[in-house]
Amino acid sequence: MELFIILLSLGLLMFTAYKGYSVILFAPIAALLAVLLTDPSHVLPFFSNIFMEKMVGFIKNYFPVFLLGAIFGKVVEMSGIAESIAKSIIKLVGGTRAILAIVLMGAILTYSGVSLFVVVFAIYPFAKNLFRQANIPKRLIPGTIALGAFTFTMDALPGTPQIQNVIPTSFFGTDIYAAPGLGIIGAIFVFTLGILYLETLRKKAAKRGEGFYGFDNAESAAAAEADALEEGVNGIDMTAKTSTLRAIMAFAPLVLVGLANKFFTVNLPKWYPDGFDFSKIGLESYGTVQMSGVVGIWSVELALLLGIIATLLYDFKKVTGGFKVGVNTAIGGALLAAMNTGAEYGFGGVISSLPGFSVVSKGISSTFTDPLVNGAITTTTLAGVTGSASGGMGIALSAMADTYMKAITEFNIPPEVMHRVISMASGGMDTLPHNGAVITLLAVTGLTHKQSYKDIFAITIIKTLAVFFIIAVYKLTGLV
Repeated sequence: MELFIILLSLGLLMFTAYKGYSVILFAPIAALLAVLLTDPSHVLPFFSNIFMEKMVGFIKNYFPVFLLGAIFGKVVEMSGIAESIAKSIIKLVGGTRAILAIVLMGAILTYSGVSLFVVVFAIYPFAKNLFRQANIPKRLIPGTIALGAFTFTMDALPGTPQIQNVIPTSFFGTDIYAAPGLGIIGAIFVFTLGILYLETLRKKAAKRGEGFYGFDNAESAAAAEADALEEGVNGIDMTAKTSTLRAIMAFAPLVLVGLANKFFTVNLPKWYPDGFDFSKIGLESYGTVQMSGVVGIWSVELALLLGIIATLLYDFKKVTGGFKVGVNTAIGGALLAAMNTGAEYGFGGVISSLPGFSVVSKGISSTFTDPLVNGAITTTTLAGVTGSASGGMGIALSAMADTYMKAITEFNIPPEVMHRVISMASGGMDTLPHNGAVITLLAVTGLTHKQSYKDIFAITIIKTLAVFFIIAVYKLTGLV
């Protein structure tokens, strides 16, 4: 019965997320339903001292990362940097290699810290233009954007400032460059198989005579006509020339974020060698700051702040023209993303405190005794249930972080390896049909799950396999 209560609560959260209801409301409802069915007298105490404590603690730690990432992405879009980067990539790889160009654009933007949701909006106009010119079916655009933005640069490549790579730092005392060798191998695995998959689909479509608008018929002709009218109003001129210097300078804010991130990761522990003790300045009630838990977070925050400043300087006049509206939009998006993930984190705290969770935990541990495999399966399963990489990771680490730390000590596994495995696993099965980023991506492209989700799911499978591939590599070689 205790196990059934846990599964019922998880099922309710998954169902409501799939239907598009906000987890900010339904995460506490699902969690407290489980408490109610276990012991009704525990509902209010669990809400105040577990759910809210966990949720607020998560937001306290990570909201600045959400906020600065959203603002950085917005000013990158508003300044024309995204457009300049798109033109540079097209010039490098050629307009006919549309799939590779869009994947690279998504990878560059996400690896430099631009929010995944912002990347979708920034890339789609260029993807639509390139795919139409190359006569590649439009239905392949979502899978292509997903490969570039939702996979290897989100959580595999060392140094990515995306939240999925930041969260594990405070649990394992690592930084965002954890296990660089395994991360790079995992990224190559995903990128290579993903490109091969998409290119295979492109070639098959070409052989069947399927173009951007599908097969030649009245419906595709009407779609082409509608697009032509839209382009006349909102089209992007990909032929407009940009000076070489300005094209190079467009990459400067993105590179600066990466370099600054590394600089602060190395130097913050030197600046605060003993952490920070508030009692030394007469503020005993504020406790102490341990650098192992904040260096990864602080480094990303400072790097994104410098990136925002550099982006403003790139084209100050262009950005400031719509700065108020753009920043307000970014703040709204950051608040929603942080609250969503925080609510899921609070949900995890409540569920892990119930008697039934020990049944789940023991069942997983007895079935998968290796802590890396255990962590990967637990995290990617919860990410799939919640439809959120950061949410699934939050639930897993909220419930199991101490267990994982004991296990990797017992098995003599470096914390950096567990960090990379957990991070990559969170971005595995998270992109199921009810995932928010997937729903946004399909809405922006004007396509349906029926038309394009199978390609996103194929990328999801490749990404999930990559986690177990790097575990195998570590087991065979000991590479970190």
